[in-house]
Amino acid sequence: MSNTVSVEDVPLNRFHRLLTVRSGGGSFVDGYVLSIIGIAMMKVSPALGLTAFWEGLIAASALIGIFFGGFIGGALTDRLGRRMLYFVGPTLFVVCSVAQYWVQSGEMLFALRFLNGVAVGIEYPVATAFLVEFLPKKNRGPCLATLTILWFAGAAAAYMIGEALLHFGGPDAWRLTLASTAVIGALLFLVRMGTPESPRWLISKGRHAEAEAIIRKVYGPDFGLDNLPEQAESKNLSFFNLLHSGYGKRMAFVTIFWTCSVIPVFAVYAFAPKVLDALHLSGKWASYGSVAITLLFVVGCIIATRLVNTLGRRKLLLQSFLWSGLALLLLGLLRDGPSMIILLMFGAYALFIGGAQVLQLVYPNEIFPTEIRAGAVGVGTSLSRIGAAVGTWLVPASLQSLGIGTTMYIAAAITFVGLAVSWWLAPETNARSLADAASLDDEASQKARVPGHMAKRHML
Repeated sequence: MSNTVSVEDVPLNRFHRLLTVRSGGGSFVDGYVLSIIGIAMMKVSPALGLTAFWEGLIAASALIGIFFGGFIGGALTDRLGRRMLYFVGPTLFVVCSVAQYWVQSGEMLFALRFLNGVAVGIEYPVATAFLVEFLPKKNRGPCLATLTILWFAGAAAAYMIGEALLHFGGPDAWRLTLASTAVIGALLFLVRMGTPESPRWLISKGRHAEAEAIIRKVYGPDFGLDNLPEQAESKNLSFFNLLHSGYGKRMAFVTIFWTCSVIPVFAVYAFAPKVLDALHLSGKWASYGSVAITLLFVVGCIIATRLVNTLGRRKLLLQSFLWSGLALLLLGLLRDGPSMIILLMFGAYALFIGGAQVLQLVYPNEIFPTEIRAGAVGVGTSLSRIGAAVGTWLVPASLQSLGIGTTMYIAAAITFVGLAVSWWLAPETNARSLADAASLDDEASQKARVPGHMAKRHML
């Protein structure tokens, strides 16, 4: 009797768990890379004689690199395969981080940090596409959401390890701090060895025999191509399909909701002490508040990870934007209120925005087909980082010229834009196969079944 069980309905196995570690390790390194410079900069600046201009440029260098890395990584991952690009990020992490130990100028440090940012940008599309194309559908959301938690874990590790190295490492400890990423990058490279190519990508290129061999190896000898709910022939899609037709609308949704969810987060995360000081919280209140907000970002992501299947993607996203936007609005209204109220509203924002944060990697991986999946994640990564960089850059100027109240109102408005766009365009992909969730034909048929204006609310 033939096996008719879909590979998307099998229980989570050892391979799936190992692949989650392999892909999640990239998010951990990403958080570490982007945070370690903040720890080292106070020592780097006098050692290299940096001007304020170069300090700012070096601080932004990784974000600039992510912009280019997202586009490059997404396009190449769809063209050359997941496995080849899976090792580019760890290699760049090791080479560029080791080279930072001998850096002698701001220009050289900028170039190396830029390349590290390119590696981070590549990681987003390749690691998530790899993961989503192997996982059972009931585990896709939680496992992809876990990557966001691991990013915060990497950022926390950077703070702890960086502080320890600066304290015990001697006069050139900042060099060790910058180079420390190489150790994690090397471990990531080693743990990824032996990862097979994605069968879905192989099928999209017409390499059916190789795909079937990998399916049998991962899922067992009773499985084959018939157990993979994916079209056997390539849809002949290209990177440019992200810009038009039904996929153009989906790309607009991903880019806008992703950008609206990261601008206030990056601003709050980067300038928490400054923002709290503007809200009249100084000294220990500001220090404790910054730590508490960071921890609540993590807690919010953990809670959202548990809810991503039970609430569903669409409902979780809408609730996240609604309540976090209201928290920012209240921060503007109550800017002169008691310290505990201010901290409570900040904590509520950090907690509620977790839903939108974890869905940044879930949605683009589920609503685009194999041929352009990594490209969609890459474009979303790149364009959202423009907003994050601009928003972060404008926070100090906004606080000085517009005041804390108006700054919080602007942050709330950005969040509500994300809510409005999500209300209009966010699909529900929970418990659906990848082929089904990414199909434009299914979108058209479902829209036809929903009368009038309600179709927009339920479109996929």
